[in-house]
Amino acid sequence: MPSIVDNWLFWALLSAVFAALTAIFAKIGIADIDSDFATLIRTLVIVLVLAVIVIGMGKTQPLDSISAKTWLFLILSGLATGASWLAYFRALKLGQASEVAPVDKLSVVLVAVFGVLFLGERLTLQGWIGVALVSVGAVVLAIRL
Repeated sequence: MPSIVDNWLFWALLSAVFAALTAIFAKIGIADIDSDFATLIRTLVIVLVLAVIVIGMGKTQPLDSISAKTWLFLILSGLATGASWLAYFRALKLGQASEVAPVDKLSVVLVAVFGVLFLGERLTLQGWIGVALVSVGAVVLAIRL
């Protein structure tokens, strides 16, 4: 029987818990600071923690062993992540965490659509229903009546 740490669902749920804590901690943390500067501080913390983990676990590899295609897409991913974080922190500065986070989670919907369009992935009817429900749920949580 596979270990729980070898299960994608375990890591996805853990990611969701940490993402939720990110929103709460960030909302509190940006109360008296510029949101872009707060994003810089957060990013530096992430870089330091990841460096310790990767080096400590011996997971480094020679930089010249990484293909140009891999470099390109990792750089594009990093740029998209940075833009996302800047926008997210700005949204948290201006709005309530309980409204911002659900709209941010529309990324789930966009990943599904982009996966179909650009990666050739296929969603079942159940998958499309799930995408629709996430969309509706995010909108319902974000709209003030």
